[in-house]
Amino acid sequence: MFENYRVFETEFAGRPIKIETGKVAQLANGSVMIHYGETVVLCAVTASAKPREGVDFFPLSVDFEEKLYSVGRIPGSFTRREGKPTDKAILTSRLIDRPIRPLFPKDMRNDVSVVCTVMAVDPECPPEVAAMIGTSAAISISDIPWNGPISGIQIGMIDGQFIINPTQEQSKVSKLHLTVASTEDLVAMIEAGADQVTDEDMFDAIMLAHKENQKIIELIKDMQAQIGKEKFAFESKEPDHDMFEAIKEFAIEDVKAALDTDDKTVRDARLKPVYEAVHAKFDEIYPDMAEQIEECMYKLQKFVVRRWLLDEGKRVDGRGINEIRPLAAEAGVLPRVHGSGLFTRGQTQVLTVATLGQIRDAQILDGIDDEAEKRYMHHYNFPSYSVGETRPSRGPGRREIGHGALAERALVPVIPSEEEFPYSMRLVSEVVSSNGSTSQGSICASTLALMDAGVPIKAPVAGISCGLITEGDRFMTLVDIQGLEDFFGDMDFKVAGTHEGITAIQMDLKIAGLTPAIIKEALEKTHKARDYILDEIMLKAIPEVRPELSKYAPKMLTVKIDVDKIGDVVGKQGKVVQKICADCDVKIDIQEDGRVFISAIDLDNAKRAAMIVETIANDPEIGAIYKGVVTRLMTFGAFVEIAPGKEGLVHISQLDVKRTEKVEDVVQVGDEVIVKVTEIDDQGRINLSRRAALVEINGAVVEDDADDQPKKRPSGKRPFHKK
Repeated sequence: MFENYRVFETEFAGRPIKIETGKVAQLANGSVMIHYGETVVLCAVTASAKPREGVDFFPLSVDFEEKLYSVGRIPGSFTRREGKPTDKAILTSRLIDRPIRPLFPKDMRNDVSVVCTVMAVDPECPPEVAAMIGTSAAISISDIPWNGPISGIQIGMIDGQFIINPTQEQSKVSKLHLTVASTEDLVAMIEAGADQVTDEDMFDAIMLAHKENQKIIELIKDMQAQIGKEKFAFESKEPDHDMFEAIKEFAIEDVKAALDTDDKTVRDARLKPVYEAVHAKFDEIYPDMAEQIEECMYKLQKFVVRRWLLDEGKRVDGRGINEIRPLAAEAGVLPRVHGSGLFTRGQTQVLTVATLGQIRDAQILDGIDDEAEKRYMHHYNFPSYSVGETRPSRGPGRREIGHGALAERALVPVIPSEEEFPYSMRLVSEVVSSNGSTSQGSICASTLALMDAGVPIKAPVAGISCGLITEGDRFMTLVDIQGLEDFFGDMDFKVAGTHEGITAIQMDLKIAGLTPAIIKEALEKTHKARDYILDEIMLKAIPEVRPELSKYAPKMLTVKIDVDKIGDVVGKQGKVVQKICADCDVKIDIQEDGRVFISAIDLDNAKRAAMIVETIANDPEIGAIYKGVVTRLMTFGAFVEIAPGKEGLVHISQLDVKRTEKVEDVVQVGDEVIVKVTEIDDQGRINLSRRAALVEINGAVVEDDADDQPKKRPSGKRPFHKK
């Protein structure tokens, strides 16, 4: 039945990898079922027969689909179906997109769709790696034009040793989370999160990954040689050479004059009449070819910018090749929020706001890995006004999710542990003006906001981008690229880190890949640049973490109780914990391991609630002082509840520092009183003293009284009020 069924096998990172084709999804242009250990991903690629009209780009879509049946779970949604892709799925889609996109013909406009469906997950074998390899194999054996193959791999580092494709358990303790894609000759994509890893270790890990990728590339080349289809011919959308040369001759000097400014608004205004003049002259010469004329103008600007850089060492805004745009930083720019920071680099501005919350405010995750929640969240917003455009806000797209994740990855290594700082944290980076490197600006602004919020980060983090211009064997790297240099250049190499080392990398390429020399130079230049940003700009704006939290931020206390006492603190139907929250104006979050997190705007309220929780979970100690509530009055004294379900007797002689004739003269039911534990008898009954508490706290003078000793409790039934 399956005449074209073939299987290709090898070993990868000590685990078997098997690529099947010719059995499922046979109507796609190319498809494979890849097995990595017991991880299974179906990768299918399709292409439209005709080019899409009216687009000036290659329309590629990549979707990484997480199916919860792959990990034996039913979706938690109301419909019990998978909904929109998780952030992790979107980030994996971008991870696969970046290395494969530059290898398609730049003049092709046929829609190409890649779908990677995760069908089974083995925790020992990452599905992201399987999906990248499967995508490469599917496109390679298809009839779609592509200059592959590629391979992808992950590298971890534990105790100074590199780990190839670490398991989930290894990833939890790894200091490095690096993903590298390679072609046969070049490094095609780098993405990393790291705990302040040195440039040298990062470079060595990238080179190891590139070397290991070659085994899979050879396997896919063998597949392509045996069963690969002939690539189809497509209608090229490359502008006519003669048209380009004519427009170049007509407009190049005007384009140079328009581009020669550091102000994006001025540049756009200067270019507008140039475009109008070009169309006025060439629309008649080339009728019905307005799109090609626009493409020629794009190519002309690209030609000018690249020639300036390669031939003259000249940048559009007049900076030196390694010069950073004018910088400014400010912390505490917004009132009432918990923390805020504004970072400006040229015409790029990012305002980040930090909000602190309870541990229960952590984000709940419902994906195919074993990460159930995260307490540090970073969101990135890119409104249309930031680039001077008018378009409605439609929620975060893939770019916004990707940039937010990059900033999050850069800062996670310096966030204090839950034990050190028992808070959830949400940072929101608002891009208020954009002319390149907004993701790196959000990292800098976020460091300022965290420090302003009083979060005891391990070290400040800064981010910077490095660009690239290549021509044959020539190359030039340039620091802090602005928008135009990103559009017309070959690379956006984003690196974030502290003085000590790298915390995140993301590399976007428009060419097939990078040589080791380019990678090493980019790492060196970005390290020097981020050191300058940290020392000369950010740490001058806020030299150290604020010593105290904002008065508007919740104050958090942690109490540890025995697990078997959790029920006592919660109470029947949650009544005890609800009463504590209401009485003390606090929020309480109780963990399964016995940790109790108490948050309140007023620290004294949090302390009071903590004392109540400890009193419930532990027997009161003699000598301890509590704030309690009078529950009953007797002729011989008053009963005071010092915690839900825990009462003690204050004998009439211990109600005040002076002689008391009647209990009602001193207290009434419902009064809050300060009491001290003076005795706990053999039956567990508690004797309290308001007199002793007043003396200890206020230094009150006790009136002489011959009968100032408490009488023994009345015999008989214990006169305690049952709750």
